[in-house]
Amino acid sequence: MATPSLNDFPKPTSITGGCLCGAIRYKVDFPAEHDFLKASTSCQCTQCRRNTGTLVLFSHAVLSTAVTYLTPTTTLKNFNASPGIQRGFCVECGSFVYWRDESQEEVYMTIGCIDPEYLMGEEGKTEGFGFALVNGSGDNVFCENELKGVREGWVGKTGKRWQKGTSYGVLMP
Repeated sequence: MATPSLNDFPKPTSITGGCLCGAIRYKVDFPAEHDFLKASTSCQCTQCRRNTGTLVLFSHAVLSTAVTYLTPTTTLKNFNASPGIQRGFCVECGSFVYWRDESQEEVYMTIGCIDPEYLMGEEGKTEGFGFALVNGSGDNVFCENELKGVREGWVGKTGKRWQKGTSYGVLMP
């Protein structure tokens, strides 16, 4: 399998994913015109770090109408750490499934909840879509909180680098 590049990489027509305990399962169907480079986003705000326990949250933006839940959503709850910004998570296992700005049509699915066969592929059977889903080419937000040197190895660096979007994600009490 060839090494993906910004100009040539395999793109999925759909993916599935879910939370750690399996109570929440979803499918995302991508429209033919989906821009995989622009939709790959990252955030380095304090809220995302605390929500995930990682330095950088990687997510992929899709229209909310592209997401279909395959299971009941009784364990899916929203938390608003910032006014108007939802963070969807499973109350059983704590998995952070998505975030969304309530005033927008997009939902940002967290990369860590996408099924591994779509990210990495199945050895000897299918090629993964990890590069299409998380390539660093979309917007990279809250760079004011960026740890120096972390982003230097990323392949795609074409997206907007926001120093901060609002005061809510930068500092926490």
